Amino acid sequence: MRNIPIPVDVTRLQFICVKAPCPRIVNKETGELKTDKASGQTVYEVLFSVEDTFGKIELVKIGVVGEPPVAPGNEVKPVGLVGYVWELSGRWGIAYRASALLPAVSTVEARGV
Repeated sequence: MRNIPIPVDVTRLQFICVKAPCPRIVNKETGELKTDKASGQTVYEVLFSVEDTFGKIELVKIGVVGEPPVAPGNEVKPVGLVGYVWELSGRWGIAYRASALLPAVSTVEARGV
């Protein structure tokens, strides 16, 4: 299967961190961590609750290069969020990756109130 990135429009989604970032483990037996091919930095995973404008909530794990400054309860906006469809032994899913996780700006802060 060819791995084509699918861009995700985050403008109508709210991302709340529910678990602190942790390095992605490639091999549990050896403890090998996943690293980014381009930079060599460790890839971290962050678990979010994602709510859409209709009130539907999903738990989504997002990978990002380098340890992001995110803690449980923080609202963020993923930058450059893409999904990759994967399949392994008859199972499939979507893996998400962002180029950065930035603090979300509330509408009050955006207006300078």
